[in-house]
Amino acid sequence: MKAGGMVTVCWFLCFLSACSTQQEGPRPYNFNTPDNLQKPMPVPVHNPTTEEGVALGKKLFFDPKLSDNNQISCASCHIPSLSFSDGKALSSEGISGKKLDRHVPQLINVAWSEGLFWDGGVRNLESVVFGPITHPDEMGKNLGQLVRELQKDAAYPALFSSAFGADSVQSALIARALAQYMRTLISADSRYDHFVREEPGGQLSRLEREGMELVKEKCAACHSFDAGKNDFFTDFSYHNIGLDTSFSDKDERVLMGRFRITFDSTQIGAYKTPSLRNLAFTAPYMHDGRFQTLEEVLDHYSENVQATPYLDPLLKENTDTPGILLREHEKKAILAFLKTLGSPTFSH
Repeated sequence: MKAGGMVTVCWFLCFLSACSTQQEGPRPYNFNTPDNLQKPMPVPVHNPTTEEGVALGKKLFFDPKLSDNNQISCASCHIPSLSFSDGKALSSEGISGKKLDRHVPQLINVAWSEGLFWDGGVRNLESVVFGPITHPDEMGKNLGQLVRELQKDAAYPALFSSAFGADSVQSALIARALAQYMRTLISADSRYDHFVREEPGGQLSRLEREGMELVKEKCAACHSFDAGKNDFFTDFSYHNIGLDTSFSDKDERVLMGRFRITFDSTQIGAYKTPSLRNLAFTAPYMHDGRFQTLEEVLDHYSENVQATPYLDPLLKENTDTPGILLREHEKKAILAFLKTLGSPTFSH
């Protein structure tokens, strides 16, 4: 073969190789969703989850560059060892040092949630990150400045290119990457999960099984689960559970619960139902972290529910007084069962 022909063949092979590399693109992420959670996982068409996108999102999640003082990351308040909560009633870890109005929620199984924040003010994970990143009492970062800083970083431009094929860092892609990572925060590896999936290590004691039946009878109207299927332990909805009698306006109506979003008077003081999963790691409890222990939570439902016109009807059923009648032995059984919902391996 003549030299010119050899050059042509080599050029053609290089061209094919380059095309092949370009066509590969980001690799799909395998969620391997457990059988007792809903399948398939809901993922938006415009933001398919990929290995590269998740890796980028994880790096961003733990990077303090996302804050104005370059000292606070998402993980500063969403701590993996605490089921991505922070162990405080009202955090003051933000750049202003002021206490927040609401308790930092855990981040588990959020891929299935159609409303985020305690009042459901955001509908999807792609949008939820802009609030804490830009809020002056949280991370306080200007999005334009963030984009410029990441663009100048030695690693990020290549990571954005690998994850999205983008030739530059963009705020929308920051949100998409973080959303992809948060969708991987799946918790379904507790002793209860092994029990309903009939796997090794899934034994429940008589007291724990009694507690499971009590939760099913007395709590599952809101903390819904179907043993072995859709075991989220939340209805992803909003309820006024009789915590307060006053809902006076303050700082953008934060004390008015879901009403702040819907302006539906039946949802005054209603907040999102948190999952019962990993409760051992997520104290304190409620939207304002007012209860330090699960015993206090059960005492509230049994003895201290406040009757108002906005109280959820579910807490008015079958009793002369509002609340859920719980005897001391029943509380003990429920607490025993709740401990079976903790996943010691849940951290990323």
